[in-house]
Amino acid sequence: MKRIASIILTVSTAVALLVGCSSNKPGENEQDKTLVIGIDDKFAPMGFRDENNKIVGFDIDYAKAAAEKMGTTVKFQPIDWKTKETELSSGRIDLIWNGYTITDERKEKVLFTKPYLKNSQVLVTLAKSNLSKLDDLEGKEVGLQSLSSAADALNSHPVKSKIKKVTEFSDNVLALSDLKSGRVDAVVIDEVVIKYYMSKEKEAFKILDESLAPEEYGVGVKKGNDELLEKLQKALDEMNQDGTASKISEKWFGEDKVLK
Repeated sequence: MKRIASIILTVSTAVALLVGCSSNKPGENEQDKTLVIGIDDKFAPMGFRDENNKIVGFDIDYAKAAAEKMGTTVKFQPIDWKTKETELSSGRIDLIWNGYTITDERKEKVLFTKPYLKNSQVLVTLAKSNLSKLDDLEGKEVGLQSLSSAADALNSHPVKSKIKKVTEFSDNVLALSDLKSGRVDAVVIDEVVIKYYMSKEKEAFKILDESLAPEEYGVGVKKGNDELLEKLQKALDEMNQDGTASKISEKWFGEDKVLK
């Protein structure tokens, strides 16, 4: 009986040692797993679906390149952009990475990498419209993406008090669709996004003379996950140094727009 007990104890000890050792192997800790990235898959050219329904874009290539530097892989998870911080804090996604504007309010909810791209919130209208400047929006109806930095920019600008009505949409595609159909007079949108659409539909839109607010994009990481933030930032810094970031920017914007 003592011998059987001794054998059981030996086997149990061996299993415990194996479990302990395996927890330290590369690929088993939190940072070596596949990173799930939450995106708005209608946010061209940062992250969107092409004609083959494949998710592509600047941020998609940027994230893949960073993951390679980190020695891991990524999975892109389309989410409801209104619930992005909830998705992150719940652990359903590991990163928010899709033209995610850094704001003081968001800093209270997530950790941010250093800014990697500059942007502005602008007003866009139809090319044939008589609107040309922000003051022309008096009495007009304006659309924007719900719970986006576009809403923040408009709410903090004096022109908001002159606007007749603000309509919120789940994404920019729907907002621009209503602009084309005449259901709204203008749309608040990221400059980088509308310039992409204008390059595809050269005679459809025009940007009003004044922008609402300058801003910068960063990657959102769950509060408390400083290890992931540090590892990701190291990869982004390396991409700046070796030219990887510049090449991706040239591909999508025709110039190097990445902040160094």
